[in-house]
Amino acid sequence: MRILFLCTTVLLLAACKSVDDLQQESILLPEKYAQNEALINIDSLANTDSTKSVLNYQSFFNDSLLVALIDSALIANPDLRIANARIMQARSSILLTKGLRAPNLGLSVNNGVQRFGSYTIDGVGNYDTQFSPNLTEEQQIPNPVPDYYAGFYSSWEIDIWGKFKNQKKAAQNRFLSSEFGRNVVLTDLIAELATKYYTLISLDRELEIISQNIVLQENALELVRAQMESGHTTELGIQLIKAQVLSAKNLYIEVEQEIIENENAINILLGRYPQTVARTKFTGVEPFSEKLEVGVPSALLRRRPDIKMAEHELVACRADLKSAQAAFYPSIVLSGSFGLQSFNAALLLDAPASITFNILGGVVQPLLNRRQLKAQLMDTKGKEKEAYIQYEKTILNAFTEVYGLLKMDANLKYMIELKSNEVEILEASVETAKALFFSGRSNYLDIITAQERFLQTQIEMLKIDQKSHFNQIKLYKSLGGGW
Repeated sequence: MRILFLCTTVLLLAACKSVDDLQQESILLPEKYAQNEALINIDSLANTDSTKSVLNYQSFFNDSLLVALIDSALIANPDLRIANARIMQARSSILLTKGLRAPNLGLSVNNGVQRFGSYTIDGVGNYDTQFSPNLTEEQQIPNPVPDYYAGFYSSWEIDIWGKFKNQKKAAQNRFLSSEFGRNVVLTDLIAELATKYYTLISLDRELEIISQNIVLQENALELVRAQMESGHTTELGIQLIKAQVLSAKNLYIEVEQEIIENENAINILLGRYPQTVARTKFTGVEPFSEKLEVGVPSALLRRRPDIKMAEHELVACRADLKSAQAAFYPSIVLSGSFGLQSFNAALLLDAPASITFNILGGVVQPLLNRRQLKAQLMDTKGKEKEAYIQYEKTILNAFTEVYGLLKMDANLKYMIELKSNEVEILEASVETAKALFFSGRSNYLDIITAQERFLQTQIEMLKIDQKSHFNQIKLYKSLGGGW
């Protein structure tokens, strides 16, 4: 008996030997959005103050029509509805794992019949009991033997190694990951919708610019026509300016088509069929209510849903790895049943004579053919490593994204200032070219060149201004705003 006990103890200790301890690697993160800064450990992010969050979209976007469009999209957008369905799927996994650590209890009611052969132990024994003076007539065993049972059964694997606890932890974190995944879709939706909306406003403004330039070109055409009638120019000047007017009208139609395409894209985001999108008029005023506060990278990373999503997935994979390790350890299983049993249906409720129960406890330890457990452990190790690399990659992309957007914001402000001065100069050059042509000190080519350059620069100015708005939207999203 002692030898058996010692052998069992050695086997249990061998089984409980740790396969591999989880190695918590460190991710280094710059303290500021600048080069050559000191690095801080990402594990210290939990101790940082991340309570200050980016403004929600109702406060950030200073346009009630855009806010109304976003409100509608949050209800009807197909991608967001799919993300909500995935959250429901993840929630079902939590319900599944909640009961793993609790005993399994069920009710069983069954009926069967069995005939034993005349030359079997049971058959001979049952036949012999008919001649026993110790049995009453009701206790005589018939052949075949009916079996009636009604009672409860239960089994319970004691979670001493935390296998079920870690399975539950993995399910909970995947549920949280799916919620943050929904928030990723939400922030993308808000940013894309706002970008399309301001594109529409810019295209409306571009139509106005083209219309104004068409009027200027037609006025120039009349001026050149008057000069030709007085003999100061030729038919060539009229033909070239007419071509310029036609080119501008063609550009007008192209912009109108872009407006239709952007309206269709917005309607798809809203989950509705093509229709006109209500929007405000271009004013040149900053369309955002407040200036974004960038803060430090550590605070940023606590707000971004994509990082939180990757973080919870990493925690889930590490919990899976611990659960896979625990599968190598011995399991303690308790089982039992309690109920009423009889080979005579009329005597089934004759308690306590028909009461039956059993209790069984045991230790189960996998020893041979553990390839399935080893394969599962190897698979979970690979997934945990992949989740960690994905987490690290997400952090790197987030920091780089914000860094680039901040640099872009500074450069765009300077570009707007330069281009604004250029537009003022070229606007004056158009009038100067007309005056010089009218006084005979220049030809029609100067007018054509000045008007083309003025139109081109106005549109370039509009595009830079549009790009600045887009950059602010991207920065708002990259700082974790929207959800």
